[in-house]
Amino acid sequence: MASIKMDKITSRDIDFAKWYTDVIKNSNLIDYGPLKGTVIYKPYGFAVWENIKSIFDAEFKKLGVDNVYFPLLIPESLMMKEKKHVEGFAPELWTVTHSGDTKLSERLFIRPTSEVMIADHWSNEIRSHRNLPLKYNQWVNVMRAEKTTRPFLRGSEFLWQEGHTVHAYADEAKKMTKDILDVYSKIAREKLMIPVVTGEKTEHERFAGADATYTIEAMMYDGQALQSGTSHYLGQNFTKGFDIKFQNKSQKEEFAYSTSWGVSTRIIGAIIMSHSDDYGLVLPSSIAPIQVQIIKIKDTDEVLKATKNIVDKLQKTFKVNIDETDKSFGYKISEAEIKGVPIRIEIGPRDLENGSVTISRRDIRDKVSVKLDEVEKYVTTQMAEYDKNIFNIAKNNLDKRIYKANTIKEYQDIINKKSGFVLVPFCCEVECEQDVKKKTSTNSRCIPDGVEQVESKCFNCNKPTDKMVYFARAY
Repeated sequence: MASIKMDKITSRDIDFAKWYTDVIKNSNLIDYGPLKGTVIYKPYGFAVWENIKSIFDAEFKKLGVDNVYFPLLIPESLMMKEKKHVEGFAPELWTVTHSGDTKLSERLFIRPTSEVMIADHWSNEIRSHRNLPLKYNQWVNVMRAEKTTRPFLRGSEFLWQEGHTVHAYADEAKKMTKDILDVYSKIAREKLMIPVVTGEKTEHERFAGADATYTIEAMMYDGQALQSGTSHYLGQNFTKGFDIKFQNKSQKEEFAYSTSWGVSTRIIGAIIMSHSDDYGLVLPSSIAPIQVQIIKIKDTDEVLKATKNIVDKLQKTFKVNIDETDKSFGYKISEAEIKGVPIRIEIGPRDLENGSVTISRRDIRDKVSVKLDEVEKYVTTQMAEYDKNIFNIAKNNLDKRIYKANTIKEYQDIINKKSGFVLVPFCCEVECEQDVKKKTSTNSRCIPDGVEQVESKCFNCNKPTDKMVYFARAY
């Protein structure tokens, strides 16, 4: 290969955790914040998040969702209205006790999520079935006091979207929950090129205060799972707790039904660990801040003219950047690779003498000579092939990491030697899952869609069950 492997990136097959840190730092996505678990999103990293946001936001709006903003601080008295919810988040709450030098009469919590704040608002907003449904989403930061932190995957502060809807009918709310899961799954597969598994969470893993939680689960290169987005049917748990009533068509009062759902900057971690390699980031074209990087070998008149002509054609469709830095040619190539730019075009006098340029694709890292009049067509074709290939690589990694077990011994034999999703018959009882976690340091990921649910006996407690569940080690 003509391009140079960056020595400062540890091989992912030698030390995956170190590789992950090396890729993040060297690709200029983030820097570490002054407080544990916080990060500074540098321009390149925030551009990735902005591109992800725009894709999700467009899909939400198709479902009639409006963007809103709710306050960051939640009074303790408000937080305590939904007991299960509070119990689920209590260990992670960041608490404000003072304003300046004055001790507050009531503690305030920095939002770990906004269900209680939005439910309180709706209790005053909703009076009639004519007010419903309401579909809100906000793009905000939240804080959770995580013990173990890692950039993108788990932080004391992170960015996300949190959607909240309220409905007059249970069926309508349940449909909304599933529609959002479909949006998450579609974007993951078609835009982020991640072949996710979808399904329902067990009671043990269900969102605090929900009747049902649905998830998209991704499989990382190292065989560990990553929950990448969740959608929750809350039923009447929050509407009863916050007295969200409406007059139905018969003029009778009844409690509404609500949902909540979210995708966070954790999805960037999923993208990195699904696609990237020992040379740095590999970014899906839809979210790459730079889709085509142009590197001039010399600033001759011919090179400048050819560069302008290529940029004029490509920038109608793609995000094109010309590297105008005074760094060496080799460094520019390596930097484009480490930042995950899908396609790189090298323009130099020698190639131009033959009426061509050199084009490289980030995933296969080859170099191809392409005639000037074919560049636009070639780049368009190769961009699609690039996305298809990185999806297939991730899909192959997922497919080879799916196993089956019928007993806890078979399960332990698999997870002690291999990594991936293990499909097991499971009773789905909380106590049994706690026992599995204690024995194996693993937990359930989901009751997967598209997998036949057959009658059997629980792999751990041996009770009769008709549920087949994926378990795995997970981030």
